[in-house]
Amino acid sequence: MHHARQHAETRTRERRQRLAHEAARLMAEGGIRDYHQAKLKAASRLGIHDDASLPRNREIEDALREYQRLFVGEAHVTGLRRRREAALRAMEFLSAFSPRLVGPVLEGTADANTPVHVHLHSDDPDAVTRFLEEHRIPAEPRERRLRIDRERVADLPVWVFSAEELSFDLTVLPHDALRQAPLSSVDERPMRRASATQLRQLLAEEDIARYELDAARR
Repeated sequence: MHHARQHAETRTRERRQRLAHEAARLMAEGGIRDYHQAKLKAASRLGIHDDASLPRNREIEDALREYQRLFVGEAHVTGLRRRREAALRAMEFLSAFSPRLVGPVLEGTADANTPVHVHLHSDDPDAVTRFLEEHRIPAEPRERRLRIDRERVADLPVWVFSAEELSFDLTVLPHDALRQAPLSSVDERPMRRASATQLRQLLAEEDIARYELDAARR
């Protein structure tokens, strides 16, 4: 009985891994942005339909990071660096709104089509509108629903625009959201986010790691 249970658990674990890697491949190659959609499509392709075998979003994110490292390589590193540097310039420009970088550019899973997602903070949502208009930045208004915490959901204003041949996605949150980040759609925990200072430190750490790697190869 014990061996049968172990065997079943091993099979389920193997299926979860297969599904996570297939979902990651679909996201990397097919441009799918939604983890749930990628998960269901992967399950359909592999003919796996039991809920116990469905991987968590965080497992898919880890598999996506591994896929990009193995199959995209230097192009991924270069593209990610470009987006992070552009994010830092945008955050310095938008410093009045206490910007925080979030999403795939921060997490390291951004691809060639991923926007730079930045959270801005203001109790006057129109302040961002006025700022963009004053600087003649043509931005498209949208709306996004985020879980502020376990009890609250909010529909928040979003501004989307292009600069440096990249897409930027600005979500405007109330100022008190600086105390705790909204919940992530990946794992329903507070989103990982970075201030301009933290992003600058991340870029410096990347430079040091790249220098040490180059030195070791010489």
